[in-house]
Amino acid sequence: MSNYTMAQIVSLTGIKSHTLRKWESRYNFLVPLRTDTNIRYYTDEQLKKLLNISILTRNGFRISKIDKMSEEEIHEAVSKIVLIGSSEDEVSALILSMINLNEDEFDATISAEILRTGLTSTITGLIYPFLAQVGVLWGANKVMPAQEHFISNLIRQKIFSAIELLPKPLPNAAKAILFLPENENHEIGLLLASYIAQNIGWRVYYLGQNVPNENIKMVVDITNPNVLVTMFTTHSKKSVESRLKGLTDELDIPIIVSGYIEHPEDLKSISENIHFLNKPDEFIPLLKTIETKLHSVLN
Repeated sequence: MSNYTMAQIVSLTGIKSHTLRKWESRYNFLVPLRTDTNIRYYTDEQLKKLLNISILTRNGFRISKIDKMSEEEIHEAVSKIVLIGSSEDEVSALILSMINLNEDEFDATISAEILRTGLTSTITGLIYPFLAQVGVLWGANKVMPAQEHFISNLIRQKIFSAIELLPKPLPNAAKAILFLPENENHEIGLLLASYIAQNIGWRVYYLGQNVPNENIKMVVDITNPNVLVTMFTTHSKKSVESRLKGLTDELDIPIIVSGYIEHPEDLKSISENIHFLNKPDEFIPLLKTIETKLHSVLN
């Protein structure tokens, strides 16, 4: 069983800390535990209940009514909302499936969204925000490792299956190398990028985790790519800049960078070839811009 600080509860549920304190004083459903120094913390069961309550309150249920509902009534109401609910509700549902290690709930939420919006929109509009919220992308330790591994592996399976269904790129397709630098192991974001690039026709050379700069340069010599794509989540600003400079000093190729980086606007001072992505929906327009420039040069 995991324990969660108030800050983690706020991040995972979207419920403000002052609201939690108010509910604690007025209702019986929320009684947090306390450390020896009187600091609040919450159990898995309390987090699950608060996630359900956050879904209900976003959809018009008054907290005074929720306080009188049974667990069965809450679960039934939440299940109906998630089937037709907002992306925020679906993110909460995915968090619940992760905490419960419930693959069926995860599949039901993802499948319903794919039917509504398609796979690409599901990946960029639901899975990516979910991973960012629970800290899986950035290594923020908001969930225990077993939960992270469980949900990460389910998402990997979905993405690999989706990639297998994509048509093969054309012989003259633009080419991208996707990799994580040394000591980077959170690859879900990179897998999402791989699917997105291949879905719009790019040829992708996916190198995965923990790749030294020397290997990147070797693969560039062999494949002659049009862009490099990488992500940072655990490196310091100095380390990120050093690794990118090591690439840009020897390679005249656009580098798309994403992840948790302090002051990403400073990356342009290293090289004009570096493009930082703040969010996944910036990725396709940037790839299309690079592709357009490539075609104009060839023509």
